[in-house]
Amino acid sequence: MNFNKPGNKKAVLALLVILTIAIMFFIPIKQAVVFEYQNKGKVIAYFLIKEDRTFKIKYTHSIHLTDVVESYSITEDGRIKLFELMYEDFAIGMPENASDGETFEQKDGKYYIKNMKRFFPSFDLRLGKVRANHRMILQGEEYVLTDYIEPGTWVRIKAKKINLFEVLKGVNILGK
Repeated sequence: MNFNKPGNKKAVLALLVILTIAIMFFIPIKQAVVFEYQNKGKVIAYFLIKEDRTFKIKYTHSIHLTDVVESYSITEDGRIKLFELMYEDFAIGMPENASDGETFEQKDGKYYIKNMKRFFPSFDLRLGKVRANHRMILQGEEYVLTDYIEPGTWVRIKAKKINLFEVLKGVNILGK
């Protein structure tokens, strides 16, 4: 093929543009926290990670019907770190004290376990259909997860770089 012919140059340039777009479309480039169908790896919803690499999951405990808030951060190596737990009742399923290296505090009728260092590559969650009312707290705003994901869905939550194709297919919880 003679690349010096005008038609050939245009064809090569067009091919390079198409390849560049395809590569950009499928190479993971945006760091996000994603919600995937637990056993399929398909992104359902996501939010892009900003400077503040933290988020919270808030839900209503099924037995004592009070709020529980789990606070997470995303580590530089892409793991999820549980660093704080807040709850209002010592009923079934809630810890009564902190583990080694953690601190336990009581403030304004709520209990806090702080300085937690529990790391996960991912964790699973089944969105409640009745009482749980799972919510994400991002940058001070609450987002009801069942507004984005069907109640009862079993999701896997993890930090992941996503590509533009996944961005277009999934629902951005922040809507931005």
